[in-house]
Amino acid sequence: MEPIRIAVVGGGPAGLFAAIFAAEYGGDVTLLEQNPFCGKKLNITGKGRCNITNLCDMETFLQNVPVNPRFLYRALSEFLPEDAVAFFESHGVPTKTERGRRVFPVSDKARDVTDCLVKTAKEAGVRIQKGCVKELLLENGAVKGVLLEQGKKLAFDRVILATGGASYPLTGSTGDGYRFAKAAGHTVIPAKPSLVPLVSSDPFCKKCMGLSLKNVGISFVKDGKALYKEQGEMMLTHFGVTGPVILSASAHLGQKYPLELHLDMKPALDRKTLENRLLREFAASPNKDLANCMGALLPSSMISPFLEKSGIDGTLKVHSVSKEIRGKLCDALKDLIIPITGTRPIAEAIVTSGGVKVSEVDPRSMESKLVSGLFFAGELLDVDAYTGGYNLQIAYATGRLAGVSASQ
Repeated sequence: MEPIRIAVVGGGPAGLFAAIFAAEYGGDVTLLEQNPFCGKKLNITGKGRCNITNLCDMETFLQNVPVNPRFLYRALSEFLPEDAVAFFESHGVPTKTERGRRVFPVSDKARDVTDCLVKTAKEAGVRIQKGCVKELLLENGAVKGVLLEQGKKLAFDRVILATGGASYPLTGSTGDGYRFAKAAGHTVIPAKPSLVPLVSSDPFCKKCMGLSLKNVGISFVKDGKALYKEQGEMMLTHFGVTGPVILSASAHLGQKYPLELHLDMKPALDRKTLENRLLREFAASPNKDLANCMGALLPSSMISPFLEKSGIDGTLKVHSVSKEIRGKLCDALKDLIIPITGTRPIAEAIVTSGGVKVSEVDPRSMESKLVSGLFFAGELLDVDAYTGGYNLQIAYATGRLAGVSASQ
């Protein structure tokens, strides 16, 4: 009996996992990638370190998937985060677990993860071919192959689409998969940015650009109602704010802009403790300018913009700081308000929310309910999660399930 001919379109993590497992389960697999090499986007994840997965249980994982989590139950139950760690460890990529259960390669090199997947795919017998798919070949409700950009037709029994979303288009995530899915009759939920930096017109951000803040508290407020609250690391930029807690917040906030970011510089201190801390700092240097007494409370590059934004004169001598001004300082340290007007463009999002409507895809196999032999995996589906390794785990699990199912 001839092996099933399978095309995997897209050489990112979902596509590589689909190809590896389809081949290991007996499929005759060709992976088509439009870039000169696979994993172009994977190589820049985690600031080039690649946050491989998040080592948590199923319940915790699904709590970190704000869009269609139950759809992933079968895929994840068959390939848990611990399975991903075991996979990479057994294929020559030692891992380490850091704060927040985030798993990274010991080398801190995303390229090692990509190289591992490409090597494993080739060893499994996958043919990796450079080629830009122009459209799917469909006949009588079934997929029959693909048409390449040069006009060449390739016949396949199954096609797995793992083309990514619409973020970072220079890496190949150009949204082609949405077009293929629509042509096959699928509903595509319009893509919008998720895990994306946020924009503010407040000059404070630009004056503090490049400054990283660790262990700060953030809350987002719209019309007096708190929408999201978290603590962690963020960065101020020329356009607004970014960093882990900001990116996670963006996935939660949807499109509820404009709104306010409330920044707590000292979340570990209550108001009274903070005020006592200020009094101690002031007592130690009563003849200094106020600006020169804030170094123990704020990063040096933030002091002048912070005082200016708070409406406090930094040239005031500490001994002349009134109780009212000290109160204003405490207010600003515990609740610095930055107006947020929206997000950066979708091209700058780490992932996109939206994609192929999951009710039209069988969660037990990742196969289309509308077109026989057509499968979906990864970010192309209308499923996305918070930052922390969850989205890559979704790519592995859905890719693996699609590959195994397509080979049957």
